[in-house]
Amino acid sequence: MSAVLRQLVWIGRLEGASFLLLLGVAMPLKYLAGQPLAVRVVGMAHGVLFLLFLAALWRAAAAHAWPRRYLILGVIASLLPFGTFWFERRIPAPAADASS
Repeated sequence: MSAVLRQLVWIGRLEGASFLLLLGVAMPLKYLAGQPLAVRVVGMAHGVLFLLFLAALWRAAAAHAWPRRYLILGVIASLLPFGTFWFERRIPAPAADASS
């Protein structure tokens, strides 16, 4: 696996985990326990990771000449809970002549 794809996978995992933390921990803390700080902290981290994921996705798509549908699929997956984990399993394998 190329360095660009490894970077995409790891950022995707972090972004997906931050999204799940935001939805499963921080939001309940805000609305059920009255602690909005959790949403601010986790939300900011998730926002940064989301932007990094989009940049890594764009970089991987350009480096490996993916069809536009993979780029669109990656963007849609990043908007859904567990989406980046699902997308990771569908990342197209690089061509044999692609450099690592």
